[in-house]
Amino acid sequence: MADRMEIIDEEIQEQVIDELRWDPEVDPTDVGVEVDNGVVTLYGTVKSYPVKFASEKAAHRVRGVRAVANEIRVQLPSDQTRTDTDIATAAASALEWDTTVPHECIAVTVRDGWVTLEGDVDWGHQKEAADKVVRNLTGIKGVTNVIAVMPRKVPPPVIRSRIEESLKRAKLGARPIHVETTDGKVTLSGTVHSWAEREEAEKTAWAAEGVAAVENRITVAA
Repeated sequence: MADRMEIIDEEIQEQVIDELRWDPEVDPTDVGVEVDNGVVTLYGTVKSYPVKFASEKAAHRVRGVRAVANEIRVQLPSDQTRTDTDIATAAASALEWDTTVPHECIAVTVRDGWVTLEGDVDWGHQKEAADKVVRNLTGIKGVTNVIAVMPRKVPPPVIRSRIEESLKRAKLGARPIHVETTDGKVTLSGTVHSWAEREEAEKTAWAAEGVAAVENRITVAA
């Protein structure tokens, strides 16, 4: 059994490396890959945060990957180095220009090139949009998104029903995904075939009105 698991891990490692080579945003020579029981660890040094993020997304796209530990370091080239003040100014402007983001509800803090987003929004997609806006700014080393989603109240049975209907339409999971709702918090459980399906299920839950938090317990089948 252990030998079989090692073989599967070797196959996953090869496929992750191939996916990194396939992704135009990533230089695979900068990223190392280790796999243990389906858990992928990425390491190395890259020149920007978007490359680090793209490497993580590429690994998650590979079938059989159960989780990803992203230990990649960001070492900015000298011509891309920005002061925290410059980054904060750029982030505030970018959020203000994006029509999907309620910028007046979001506070930006930058320390040593790391951006922290705080505040309250009505929808989960607004929190994600804010993350995307600042993710590709020059000079950042990472993003911590602690924006809270504070939606209007919707009865839990209504939330659950709407999410279940949407999941059914999407035909996600080897078996039906189980949905629990309590006070705006949604918990998902079940089994899917890939990390992409797992993420899609979570995205579906966030799209429902009244959702303030999503706990994703869905597992990825080996």
